[in-house]
Amino acid sequence: MEIDHVTKRFGDYVAVADADFSIASGEFFSMLGPSGCGKTTTLRMIAGFESPTDGAIRLEGVDVSRVPPHKRNVNTVFQHYALFPHMSVWDNVAYGPRSKKLDKAHGKGTIRKRVDELLEIVRLSDFAERRPSQLSGGQQQRVALARALVNYPSALLLDEPLGALDLKLRHAMQFELKRIQREVGITFVYVTHDQEEALTMSDRIAVMNAGNVDQIGTPTEIYDRPSTVFVASFIGQANLWAGTQTGRTNRDFVEVEVLGTTIKARPGDTTIEPGGHATLMVRPERVRVSTDAPTGDVATVRATVTDLTFQGPVVRLSLAAPDDSPIVAHVGPEQQLPMLRPGDPVHVCWAPEASLVLPAADIPTTEDLEEMLDDS
Repeated sequence: MEIDHVTKRFGDYVAVADADFSIASGEFFSMLGPSGCGKTTTLRMIAGFESPTDGAIRLEGVDVSRVPPHKRNVNTVFQHYALFPHMSVWDNVAYGPRSKKLDKAHGKGTIRKRVDELLEIVRLSDFAERRPSQLSGGQQQRVALARALVNYPSALLLDEPLGALDLKLRHAMQFELKRIQREVGITFVYVTHDQEEALTMSDRIAVMNAGNVDQIGTPTEIYDRPSTVFVASFIGQANLWAGTQTGRTNRDFVEVEVLGTTIKARPGDTTIEPGGHATLMVRPERVRVSTDAPTGDVATVRATVTDLTFQGPVVRLSLAAPDDSPIVAHVGPEQQLPMLRPGDPVHVCWAPEASLVLPAADIPTTEDLEEMLDDS
């Protein structure tokens, strides 16, 4: 599947700006971003519900930009499953093959074989005779998946399909979706604003922001080497500090003036000239906290504890650097720390390779990110 320099305008509003990427056959590809970033519009253009203003969309090498949805070999699963309430699970799944008269085209028994196979894959064989109203939310979603997959489309498009489920069921269904995708081997294109969903299931992720694709990569690449401050802040939690790149220590590391001191850090993919503004990123789980001054090749900053929050597997420590910049550390049980209280002085440190220097940009506040997710 190719998205070839696609732009979509609604009057003067640019919903998608020059999206240009391809999706491999059999790949689980996610489009991730806050509300209004263009991810659903892109999915609707792939499905055929919208047409690109500029550019082309190709499925299996064929330009389908002006082909109506029912003539494209793709199916879409929405958040609302729209199952037929008067039909059994089996008949819901069989609806597509019956409409295409598969028994007539491929021989008697083709429909039964396909439907039984799909119900086995989604683990609903024992529920074949039930009506949708007799199923849980997760079971209904699996019926919708089976119905969309039974005609073996070249791609399945999923628009926030887990949004209506409760948190525990949503987590369980993330693994189910990935298992089903692996078993059927069909390309899944998945739209979500939930970073955890995208990281858990995807082979690759496109992070979108204000109509632009900021970065495409594997979950590991997106998390460990974000290309922009937006991607770093939207994927997981990150310490982001504004500073100045002062020079290069060697081939692998640069020096950054930040948090009131000079720190050795790993450079990002964007070249920043000496003296240029930069943003330093360190993930909270990479930050170590100690009451004694650390030794070895680590970046070290003095800090003061401002708050502690128990979060189950980790304690979230909020700290303030000498210049009052906030620092967040996730302290696991392996870090043997004495009982800390707000106001206690500590040392925070991290390995230079645990940091990343990004191009300078406005650093979103917690309120900004919460607002993005609330909108989504």
